[in-house]
Amino acid sequence: MVKIVINKETCIGCGLCPTICGEVFAMGKDGKAFVKAHKDIPCVKDAIESCPVSAISEDGIKKK
Repeated sequence: MVKIVINKETCIGCGLCPTICGEVFAMGKDGKAFVKAHKDIPCVKDAIESCPVSAISEDGIKKK
């Protein structure tokens, strides 16, 4: 199982990650994204690469 982490301090709540990968990400009541399921599916990497503030990491590795 992969470990996906969203840095809540960095997240701006744009909603892009759940739009790209709704099986894994959702928006919380606080307006920030959260991980609802740790799945190793292709859209996770797409969401990581698309995050405008690099708030998402997988297994502790952020996008470059």
